[in-house]
Amino acid sequence: MKKVDLLFERYGESHQNHTNEFIHWVCVPLIFFSIMGLLSLIRIAILQVETVEISLISLIVILLVTVYYMRLSFIIGFIMFIAMISVQLLIEKIDKEFTYAWLLYLMIFAISWVFQFIGHKIEGKKPSFLTDIFFLLIGPIWLLHFVLKKLRIKY
Repeated sequence: MKKVDLLFERYGESHQNHTNEFIHWVCVPLIFFSIMGLLSLIRIAILQVETVEISLISLIVILLVTVYYMRLSFIIGFIMFIAMISVQLLIEKIDKEFTYAWLLYLMIFAISWVFQFIGHKIEGKKPSFLTDIFFLLIGPIWLLHFVLKKLRIKY
């Protein structure tokens, strides 16, 4: 069994309840989005290509996360790279248009985590990341792997 499948299996152990799973389908992408949004506000340096600006911190984090994902699965890493860059471009537009973008990201982050903990209370099991912090990165690809299986794409 591949390492990525072992991680999915371990992550899935605390995600058996349908309500908890539903909450994760909504909240994990929102948390991922909000973290990327908060990172985008760290404007130590900006990479600008024509009219597109991307926070250098965000780009570094995207590349590091992509390397981690690619070590688990090239297909998952590639898809997540495209997804993260797409989300980052959306975030950059939000940052320009919305004066209080930080508040939006912070609210999404906090509310999503409240629901995540409610889901785990319903499940009766602690979140996976409490035993291994890297499980914070597994949540998004755990959801993706279900989509890939449904589409019959081997990862």
